[in-house]
Amino acid sequence: MITNHIALLLLFFIFFNRSTAATVDTVQVYSPSMGKPIPTVVVRPENSKEQTIPTLYLLHGYSGNYANWVNMVPYIKTLVDRYRYQVVCPDGGYGSWYWDSPKDKNYQYETFITKELLPYVESNYRVCTHKTGRGITGLSMGGHGALYLAIRHPELFAAVGSTAGGVDFRPFPNNWEIAERLGASFAENKDLWSQNTVLEMLHLIKPGTLKLYIDCGTEDFFYQVNQALHQKLTYYNIPHTYVSMPGKHDWSYWSQSILLQMAFFDHAFRNN
Repeated sequence: MITNHIALLLLFFIFFNRSTAATVDTVQVYSPSMGKPIPTVVVRPENSKEQTIPTLYLLHGYSGNYANWVNMVPYIKTLVDRYRYQVVCPDGGYGSWYWDSPKDKNYQYETFITKELLPYVESNYRVCTHKTGRGITGLSMGGHGALYLAIRHPELFAAVGSTAGGVDFRPFPNNWEIAERLGASFAENKDLWSQNTVLEMLHLIKPGTLKLYIDCGTEDFFYQVNQALHQKLTYYNIPHTYVSMPGKHDWSYWSQSILLQMAFFDHAFRNN
């Protein structure tokens, strides 16, 4: 467990005294399942058109959008140039939690990412089309979404992360339109809520199929549920990296945690 900022400072010294030439495109990816285009940011490293590179899908949080990561953490472009893999930031709606909502056809984001976005990216960019070249992570709601999608679709992703993820939302039954997306309140259908929360999905992870990285700030309101996730993964003997640092549920923390997240995926892609 990391409890100080030494690693972060080292990464800053290594990366941020260099210029960046990564390209940032915003594309509209049509979703047949929702009948609408979904704006998506694609960040590619300099001079990558002739290279087949991995892809990291980077998800935003509740009330966020596709542009959050590149606007709030612009040095992601520097990291993309350094690590030589592509980052894709799709719009996940105001509060989709990256499920297919049984009640709202406008919130079919599991289908969008796994069956519509991935084929679009791999048809339009020169990237790896095997799971060993795909990773997924995100912040808060996006951290839940990344783990949820990677666990449910082990054929698609070889590595997954979460920063300050809402990995168990049951302690917050009245928040973030969760009941609206699932179609029932926690009091009405506890089983449905449990089936769709990451903390209760760990039995689906087959040994050796998924590399995991989880971090959370010690002052974050999701800190306790991330501690519980770490403990349950340990109990199940599921290998994972868990990092705890000082920080709240805000961009000050996420702008630091992304440094370690992207280093983790670089290592995962290289060792795949």
